[in-house]
Amino acid sequence: MAMLFGALLILGVSPGPQLVDEHPDVFWGVINSMYIGNLLLLILSIPLVGLFVRILRVRPAILAPITALITILGVYTINNSVFDIYLMVTFGIIGYLMKKAGFDPGPMVLAFVLGSIIESSTRRSLLIFGGDPTGFFTRPISGTILAIFVVLAVLPLVRHLMKRRKDVDRSPTDVEPPTSVTKV
Repeated sequence: MAMLFGALLILGVSPGPQLVDEHPDVFWGVINSMYIGNLLLLILSIPLVGLFVRILRVRPAILAPITALITILGVYTINNSVFDIYLMVTFGIIGYLMKKAGFDPGPMVLAFVLGSIIESSTRRSLLIFGGDPTGFFTRPISGTILAIFVVLAVLPLVRHLMKRRKDVDRSPTDVEPPTSVTKV
């Protein structure tokens, strides 16, 4: 999805609800290319299943450099710039460190693609509201979406604090000694 948004932005087409009205040729071209791509994938996948299984057996130590080489060549050929390669390697290292730290890099890519769209839409909305940011809270739809966002953003913190509180309540110093049982 992020790649599709990025490609549309590079073409100067802003993705959104007006895409069908403003650029129907691009919209239907994307839909038709998906149909054709799925048909070709089906035609190629059935006879090449054995080859795909063999590729899966290739060690990552061999496959990773080949993938990196193809990616570097692709990045260089876009602008013929070595700076683009350094930029790609830098973001690759950042992505690797994020993955090691437990962050998923997918939302970051999506944020880079959607950030400019959100920024321009926020500016437009603020112009409509006369520069008053409370308009986002007073409208029913935007207020509901913002409330859901706040709940989803705060929920992991609340769960973490509740789990931590339960762990503190179950500390080994609070264990009661076993009660004695009298025999009759």
